[in-house]
Amino acid sequence: MKIRILCLLIGYLFGLFQTSYIYGRLHGIDIRKHGSGNAGTTNMLRTMGTKAGLITFAGDVLKTIIAVVVCLLLFYDRETNPEMLQLIKTYASAGAILGHIFPFYLGFKGGKGIACTAGWIIIMEPWVIPIGIIIFFGIFCTTHYVSLGSICLYISFFIEVIIMGALTLHYFANITPSGAIECDVITGLLCALAIAMHKDNIARLLHHNEKKTYLFKKGEMEK
Repeated sequence: MKIRILCLLIGYLFGLFQTSYIYGRLHGIDIRKHGSGNAGTTNMLRTMGTKAGLITFAGDVLKTIIAVVVCLLLFYDRETNPEMLQLIKTYASAGAILGHIFPFYLGFKGGKGIACTAGWIIIMEPWVIPIGIIIFFGIFCTTHYVSLGSICLYISFFIEVIIMGALTLHYFANITPSGAIECDVITGLLCALAIAMHKDNIARLLHHNEKKTYLFKKGEMEK
């Protein structure tokens, strides 16, 4: 339990690195006062353009990956506790996502954690990456709704974690049944949180007035 809590805390500290907020401040704006007011990739893309959006995405992905790597270096021992591999990844990633969504120094108002989740997917299981890319970009490129792609990505990832844990596939090979269930519960809670964070988007999607996003379109600040 101690390792789990430490991974969660370390992940939270890394999650506090708000890429969009820092990038925006370096360019003289508070991203939370523009566009949707969300400190995440989509709002940066719409507000400041493709370059800012990609930098934000990369920064938020990397902070999750770095948090996981740090926790693995500190706490993972393949010889004595191989079953902890996915649990450490899960708790560190969860901490980074929570730090991104609820940064204390920004009044607990951050982004929605989707880019951070992409970092979690990347470091969780290599073969999950192409599935995530196909699901997100398949939906995004056909509808131009980031929110819809993000929600479907999270739900599919949750299902994949359940399957990998139940069948002890690949890097889940050494996980115990209780550990697999633990990963399922945490992923499920984060999936529910992601859906809750998108409740306004879901309402707009249902009413057909959700704003579309185009990857290679100048942001409002660039016009």
